[in-house]
Amino acid sequence: MNRRWLFITPLIGFLLAAATPQLGPGDAVRNIPQNSFGRGEVLSYKVHYGFLNGGEATVETSRGLERVNDRPCYKATVSGKTIGSVDLFMRVRDQWRSYIDTTSILPIRTQRDIAENNYRKKETVDFDHQHDHVDVHDHTKNTRSNYRIVNNSLDMVSGFYYLRTLNFERMKVGDVIKMPGFFDGENFMLEVVYKGRQVVETKAGDIRTFKLVPKMPANKIFKGENAITVYLSDDLNKIPVLFQAEMFVGSVKVDMFKYQGLRSRLNIVK
Repeated sequence: MNRRWLFITPLIGFLLAAATPQLGPGDAVRNIPQNSFGRGEVLSYKVHYGFLNGGEATVETSRGLERVNDRPCYKATVSGKTIGSVDLFMRVRDQWRSYIDTTSILPIRTQRDIAENNYRKKETVDFDHQHDHVDVHDHTKNTRSNYRIVNNSLDMVSGFYYLRTLNFERMKVGDVIKMPGFFDGENFMLEVVYKGRQVVETKAGDIRTFKLVPKMPANKIFKGENAITVYLSDDLNKIPVLFQAEMFVGSVKVDMFKYQGLRSRLNIVK
């Protein structure tokens, strides 16, 4: 785990789905009904490092559907950049994109375009969920690799959207969600603990939320297993409105300050 986790904080949700039967080419491997998000949604965040307003991030779905491997997909894009004084010593211009099957809420294709100081990476990952493998094309090195994956694995961006399909009303405090995913050539399993409801203060207002705490593996970035807390709006949208992380170099907060294109009214405290 490296410093690039600084700008994927809005994508902590990597979710588990049940195993599915074998289907023919072009079929969806599962059906996940949802009414939490759609086309044309835009969420904007400020990233704070302690007292510094050091970054901005945007999470959005395009207004039209894309077709990838004969499947209709949401095109979801996450963009992050450093600003102000932080930009002087750690310049980041990252973009993550996922083409998410509208029926299964699984990634069909993902892309990364990473620019962090002198580091560059451009990558395309194609998912074959029927045969549980991925093809990774590293455009920077001009190499291709194949990996086996777990049933219904998600990438960073699609995991963020799949999280919003869960029914937190049925959960009890302390319930654990196990979540497999694939990232950077590795399969992983993450556990997220449901902590109940809480009203949180954001730049967009005081919002009623569901509180989630992912269990982080031992690493050199985040301080302890419970270093990250994620707050999703307690309404039909279930958008992430606030993230807090304790790191060895200090505290980080990702705070939503603007939104548009939501399917339902945001649960703001009047």
